[in-house]
Amino acid sequence: MEEKEYLEEYEKRLEKLLARLCAKEGGMMLVEELEERWTEDAPEYMADAVGQINSYPAFTLAVAGFYGMALAALWDTNWEAHKRDSYVGFKNKGGGFDTVDEYILKEIVGVEPESDARKGIDDLMRTLAHTAMSAIQHEDIESQTTRAFYILARTAKVMFRAGVTMELIRRGYHYERVTLADFVN
Repeated sequence: MEEKEYLEEYEKRLEKLLARLCAKEGGMMLVEELEERWTEDAPEYMADAVGQINSYPAFTLAVAGFYGMALAALWDTNWEAHKRDSYVGFKNKGGGFDTVDEYILKEIVGVEPESDARKGIDDLMRTLAHTAMSAIQHEDIESQTTRAFYILARTAKVMFRAGVTMELIRRGYHYERVTLADFVN
């Protein structure tokens, strides 16, 4: 299997696995504008992630999910005003990589630190991150290789989508499969 096919297959498997944990009623919720924003911001996230992944693997992966939650919240409320907001901006306003999750949850998503909602979000994000770490470990990839970098990048992308899905579900959205036949009649 060629490298690109291998990475795409890995991403699909991981997305299915995490979708079962966070969506419960279908697959990940994809929003084109948010996918574009991730593509633009992924290099900055990855620069931080590479330096943090060995020391704080679960948190590093969860940051991508928290960023997805932030963008989903902004997309739902006033995307036009916030579509240029970025990962680096959130990180800087939140005091750095180590506290960006707290900033996102309190200031953007609107969840208080000691609330039941926060506990639920933290628990689910932790479960998603540990599941993603397990998936990476099952790939049995040598660390600090090109393949390891790309697996981390694909994993972060799926965690971002999981964060988007989590927040959209919290806001009342639900996954609904639509087919061409739904529009023909």
